[in-house]
Amino acid sequence: MPFPYKTVLITGATSGIGLALAERMIAADIFVIAVGRRKDRLEALVEKHGAEKVAVEPFDVSDLDAMPAWVQRITSTYPRLDSIVLNAGFQRSLDFTSPASISLASVSAEVTTNYLSPLHMLSLFLPHLISLAPSHTSIVLVSSGLAVLPLPRCANYSATKAAIHSLAWSLRCQLSGPDSPHTQHIKVIEIMPPAVRTELHPQQKDLVEAGQDQPGIELERYIEETWASLIGEEEKEEIVHSVLRERLEAVEGPRKTAWQGFVSAMRRAGLRF
Repeated sequence: MPFPYKTVLITGATSGIGLALAERMIAADIFVIAVGRRKDRLEALVEKHGAEKVAVEPFDVSDLDAMPAWVQRITSTYPRLDSIVLNAGFQRSLDFTSPASISLASVSAEVTTNYLSPLHMLSLFLPHLISLAPSHTSIVLVSSGLAVLPLPRCANYSATKAAIHSLAWSLRCQLSGPDSPHTQHIKVIEIMPPAVRTELHPQQKDLVEAGQDQPGIELERYIEETWASLIGEEEKEEIVHSVLRERLEAVEGPRKTAWQGFVSAMRRAGLRF
């Protein structure tokens, strides 16, 4: 089934992959609720596309205390919301050989934005998505190829994306389980980008100083392939760009087979998993 969702909320929609996905969806006549901290960029998005095609919601997704009330307002304002794309995140270097250089505040902020925020958000949006049954709904989690093959320079970032990747497997398993008919209409899709030329790297002073702030593939090339996968004939559970696919499959294929066997054995035994 091609991408069937008509009202989509996207976090981190003011730049990079989030913004590019938002504009692809708008072009496909999907109503987008763009979420981000930078109000000026959100307003520019409305000015460019029109309020009939995109709504903007300034919000700091790391504010976990404010999130319950915010989600309640979103679902009340946009009752037809049928998909959430949890994309917001940032990356910082972490040098364990120089402990004095480590900012624990930054480490905690990275974990909050990259992992705790999507975990809280999907949990808070689930009652709404469940209520839309039997209509198709979805949760789209943006992880990274670094979830499987971590980059030592950004150890914490890689770990947060590994957490998202693991969460996607368990969330999908629970929602699609044979004993959960009330959630089987909710699809869990994971997008696993490679390094892409966005603002993620130029925001890191050490990479700029080393002249390594523009790694990876062009954003337009990345979005072209990713969007084609999202609207393909068959809805995919994991969207991995071709530059990563073979490398990740060599690692993930056997692991996924083993995990599925484990889950099946637990189900046959009637055990909670």
